[in-house]
Amino acid sequence: MKYTDIQGKSVEELTAMLKEKKLELFTLKAKQRTMQLTNTSELRVAKKDIARIQTAITAAQSN
Repeated sequence: MKYTDIQGKSVEELTAMLKEKKLELFTLKAKQRTMQLTNTSELRVAKKDIARIQTAITAAQSN
């Protein structure tokens, strides 16, 4: 996901996306703890996506 993909979305859409990504991160962490996660780079990607969404929410709220 790129920042330009989420830049034009509303705050409600971004909040929903944020909830989804946080749930995904939670499940990825649980899989890692139980040794079921094979691709550990998914954790980093999920964290970066969360940061991008939070940045877009902050930018939308300041306008």
